[in-house]
Amino acid sequence: MAPKISVIIPVYNVEKYLRRCLDSVLNQSFSDWQAICVDDGSPDNCGKILNEYAERDNRFVVVHKENGGLSDARNVGIEYATGKYVMYVDSDDFIHPQFMEFAYHFAERDKSDVVSFSYDRYYRPLLKVRHFLGLGTDDVVPHTINKRYKLDKTKTVITDNIFEYATEYTHNAFNKNRRWLVKHCQVWKNLYRRDLISDIPFIKGILFEDFPWWSEVILKNPRTTIVNLPLYFYRPNFGGILLSAKQLKIMESLCIGIKSAYLKYKSCATEYQMKKWTENFLWCFINWAYRKVRYLQTDQEIMSGRRWLTELRDAGVFDDVPGEWYALRENIYAFIGV
Repeated sequence: MAPKISVIIPVYNVEKYLRRCLDSVLNQSFSDWQAICVDDGSPDNCGKILNEYAERDNRFVVVHKENGGLSDARNVGIEYATGKYVMYVDSDDFIHPQFMEFAYHFAERDKSDVVSFSYDRYYRPLLKVRHFLGLGTDDVVPHTINKRYKLDKTKTVITDNIFEYATEYTHNAFNKNRRWLVKHCQVWKNLYRRDLISDIPFIKGILFEDFPWWSEVILKNPRTTIVNLPLYFYRPNFGGILLSAKQLKIMESLCIGIKSAYLKYKSCATEYQMKKWTENFLWCFINWAYRKVRYLQTDQEIMSGRRWLTELRDAGVFDDVPGEWYALRENIYAFIGV
């Protein structure tokens, strides 16, 4: 019999944190799950640790594969998932013991395609401060991990128009529903109906693959329950791929994601969806990509940056610009020589 929830955990070079992640799945108050752990050719002992957990509990399904990157590992994971719902957990993060219980309850109660939570917004900054001060971060336990929430006391917002709530803006003081905004594109803070996302692959080989993937998810206009509880604990990877990547690679990845998502919206989105997505996501990511120009040093890097931004212009990405972003478009055109 298929489990109710499939948890997809891509694993690479996180031996130090992997047990904490897997234990947070084991310690769930909800028991009807399977964990698809994709060993993405990890060079450390992650593969052995995963095998150990699979031997102890057959709800852990381990897939060993050659290294292909985070997107590839997630794509492989969804192929093995059999649950009605799917959630993603990064292997150096962990989840609150009630994550699955609450996610499944609200998905079933509201007949929702997506149940969206927040992450603990004190844990990550605390770790960053401790890291800056040269203090240890590995044994820090967030105080909310031991807090127990009550289903009947938990407030939610249910919407059939996710575009009214989804945004990349950190702050949006003019939105009366700002407390309930689904902020940012992180894959891991939501539960998804598997049928909703099974045909949406992550783009292989890029960073920030969450953005084009999430853009395509919300384009399906999923019925969504928003729960304002911090049930995910996100650990910044101080030496990981994101913080050590060259700025040009970040710029390249952003431009690939922007172009992919834009072309999808251009062909499939309603006028309303295109307008909301352009305002709340597209130009935030264009701005992020353009900011990388300041880090380009060699002539070759500058030429590459111009090439990526020129591809966006040629695809029509810059054609419709909200007033607040007009100056940014002019700066981009000046950089690429328009």
